[in-house]
Amino acid sequence: MSRATRKVGSTGRFGPRYGVSVRRSIGSVEVKQRKWHDCPECTKQRVRRVSTGIYRCRSCGLEFASGAYYPTPVEK
Repeated sequence: MSRATRKVGSTGRFGPRYGVSVRRSIGSVEVKQRKWHDCPECTKQRVRRVSTGIYRCRSCGLEFASGAYYPTPVEK
């Protein structure tokens, strides 16, 4: 397997295009959007992004809408 994306992660698919600052910012957003998030209902870290702005908890089954890339905290 190629070792081209060891340092750059998922942004290696862009190659040398778009500039380093753009690729770094995209990489930080993608890392944050693909990690586990806290569920607002059961407070477990079992929430994953289903599609743009839609999230589902794999523990309690709660499906909710929030930010496009990662869930934003709800103010009470």
